[in-house]
Amino acid sequence: MKFIAIIPARYASTRFPGKPLVDMRGKTMIQRVYEQVSSCLSAVYVATDDARICQAVHDFGGRAVMTSETHRSGTDRCWEAYERIGGGEDVIINIQGDEPFIQPRQIEAIMACFDTPSTQIATLVKPFSEAAGEAALFNPNSPKVVLNDAGEALYFSRSVIPYLRNCPTSEWLSRHTFYKHIGMYAYRADVLKEITRLPQSSLEIAESLEQLRWLQNGYRIKVGITTQETIGIDTPDDLEKALRFLDSLSQK
Repeated sequence: MKFIAIIPARYASTRFPGKPLVDMRGKTMIQRVYEQVSSCLSAVYVATDDARICQAVHDFGGRAVMTSETHRSGTDRCWEAYERIGGGEDVIINIQGDEPFIQPRQIEAIMACFDTPSTQIATLVKPFSEAAGEAALFNPNSPKVVLNDAGEALYFSRSVIPYLRNCPTSEWLSRHTFYKHIGMYAYRADVLKEITRLPQSSLEIAESLEQLRWLQNGYRIKVGITTQETIGIDTPDDLEKALRFLDSLSQK
């Protein structure tokens, strides 16, 4: 089975314009993401709508493809990029362009989901730790996932799911394993083509979670489990935290 990783990268981020090109101790954010992914996959491309990002990728020796400015999601951008590149791979992995510390083992975990022939779409989750506390569990910006016994997603929500009845919330993390969604996806090529043509669904609109469109339309999402944390960068404050983490790595 042939895999390709595509990293959607926009310049015009609402909360952090120019984010892919910010300097992270001598390398741009997009370069750090690209290098992490390239350590375990040979077919890696950045999909962008901005010539500055495209040029920056070419400057460090990476591969990039220009895509439309009108895409509403990274999923749509991945499909256009896949078509422009040639579309010869079986599975497309959508890598977040703002997670410079993504680990090869996480990518390998999502690839392993396709060892099951029936897998249509795959994603990753990480168990919430007791040490993270209630604040992390109840954070609506950290979507939760419940799984069936086949390791497929039943539902994603910004609310805490499941609700533990007759149990104080302070004990929830010690009584049940809750899963945090890690926003990496992989799709079989034919499925990616299909889901980019679906209209928004009522559940997607309610929770503002794109993956609910796929579940509501009957697609199955296989889930890989990772124990490794990711560090997404959405704001300048997130960048400062990421730089401190990067500095800590260099001191080890």
